[in-house]
Amino acid sequence: MKTRFVLIQTSHAGNVGAVARAMKVMGFEDLVLVQPRWADVLTRSEAIERASGAADVLARARVVPTLAEALEGIDHVCATAMTPRDFGPPTLSPRTHFEQLRAQPAPKGVAFLFGSERFGMSNQDVWRSHVCLSIPTAPGYGSLNIAAAVQLIAYEWRQQLGAFPVAPATNAADLADAAQVEAMLGHWEQGLKDIGFLDPAAPKKLMPRLNQMFNRAKLSLQEIHILRGIANAMSKAKGPGAAPSPLD
Repeated sequence: MKTRFVLIQTSHAGNVGAVARAMKVMGFEDLVLVQPRWADVLTRSEAIERASGAADVLARARVVPTLAEALEGIDHVCATAMTPRDFGPPTLSPRTHFEQLRAQPAPKGVAFLFGSERFGMSNQDVWRSHVCLSIPTAPGYGSLNIAAAVQLIAYEWRQQLGAFPVAPATNAADLADAAQVEAMLGHWEQGLKDIGFLDPAAPKKLMPRLNQMFNRAKLSLQEIHILRGIANAMSKAKGPGAAPSPLD
């Protein structure tokens, strides 16, 4: 679905770059600026530095003189405003509204409007919107940096469109098989005997309990090696140890 982020009369070039970055990490790239404070805002060093890898979003962004031009090709407009108004579209949380949109015939294009950092959105811009999105914040303090607000809206909208898969941060472990666990347990059994913790004459259920515990742990090969190292250290100690295990 066509998704556009519109910044109205933005006053800080750095925020434009940060918005581009927030959009790109959620897979969006259509950015339009209406009457920004700086005509060259998209190429100012503050914007490029804050974009941090999203320079392509800045390169594709457009600057237009009116909101009407920014909304060309869009049939659903979402304002973002924290200031209560006595007249205008309904105020909803992003998640609530996006869930409602999903249950209706999908619009051709959605635009999210963000007002100036200094004075927010004008009444006229809010009135032309279909909904006013309000990010739930702590009572008494709802001040959000514009890039943070864009990030939250972009995240919630991405979840409705179809979230990106979570990439694993670590490689999957090579799990030990039953034979390797059994061999390690034999090593541990000898080590526990050597330190006096396991009484061979009255072993009770210590080893079966350890077997069950290690099965639940789903040990990797690396963990098997560690446990064997511990068993080696126990056998080398061979000193007077604890009393035999009370487990039964």
